[in-house]
Amino acid sequence: MREKENLRLSSVLTTWYNENKRDLPWRNTTDPYVIWISEIILQQTRVDQGYAYFNRFMKEFPSVNLLAEADETEVLKLWQGLGYYSRARNLHATAKIITDRYNGVFPVDYKDVLSLKGIGEYTAAAIVSFAYNEPYAVVDGNVYRVLSRIFAINDPIDSTRGKKIFSELAQELLDKSNPGLHNQAIMEFGALQCVPMSPNCVVCPASDMCLAYSQNKVSSYPVKEGKTKVRNRYFNYFDIRCGNEMFLRKRIDKDIWQNLYELPLIETDADLSIEELQKTFGFKSFFENANNLYLKLEIRMKHILSHQIINAVFYRVEVDNILLSDDYLKIKIEGVDSYPVSRLVHKYIERL
Repeated sequence: MREKENLRLSSVLTTWYNENKRDLPWRNTTDPYVIWISEIILQQTRVDQGYAYFNRFMKEFPSVNLLAEADETEVLKLWQGLGYYSRARNLHATAKIITDRYNGVFPVDYKDVLSLKGIGEYTAAAIVSFAYNEPYAVVDGNVYRVLSRIFAINDPIDSTRGKKIFSELAQELLDKSNPGLHNQAIMEFGALQCVPMSPNCVVCPASDMCLAYSQNKVSSYPVKEGKTKVRNRYFNYFDIRCGNEMFLRKRIDKDIWQNLYELPLIETDADLSIEELQKTFGFKSFFENANNLYLKLEIRMKHILSHQIINAVFYRVEVDNILLSDDYLKIKIEGVDSYPVSRLVHKYIERL
């Protein structure tokens, strides 16, 4: 009986998908490289935002070999604005692994795909099912939502037990004869029909199977254990101008925006006034040898990341001459667009 219900649900989802799916370029191919690029871009990114990035990425790096040969700075610059830059660094590193270890041919075996840098169980399942029709179920945010509502599962999706339950259920429901189509269908169903807020359950083809709908508890699913604690950070940026030149520094520490460039920065424990900031050791070390310094507050910005809130203040600094340490690059102002920077710094530059 359970098997018949599973087949019926899969049939409902795939029928709906064939009638309602979006025409997206990565769905019109079985090339694992193209599918991989699209899946990495769409992690933490909406389709409407990721679409343009995907097209630019494929135009610039149409093959895994070209991506492997690129300089990391090129890859990060192309990724600029998407956030979660570790995705771009992992893409580049994995392209090199595929080129060196697999002679430029994307691996077929699920375990080999899973072993690649930046590829977890969901992405590996997506690649092998879409490209090779291998029977591995995908479980992403959309799938969690669909399954939790249809089966009224109260186990939190962010708990160890919950993840195991959903993974096993998704695999049980998978249409083994056409896993790629099934996976695409359930993900698209969650993205377009079984949406997070106010889904139109009246027209939903799976409503008669949905326990959450029958209990009038659709908005109660999926269940989560709790929110991740978010911390505040305070960044004081200095846009130092010396004639037609400015300064940038590469973030090399294992922190947010690793290997991206930024303006000279002093991070403080709290929001400081200009007068308070000028008394700090960091400020004095920056500007103790500056000639004819002119400082003004340019702009304040708040930048929200998944686990951090960056409270940023940008100061415009004009000097006749200044000496900074060797890790700062002095560049022509018009050349700043050649360097990959965080979305926060990019927004500041855009506003100027």
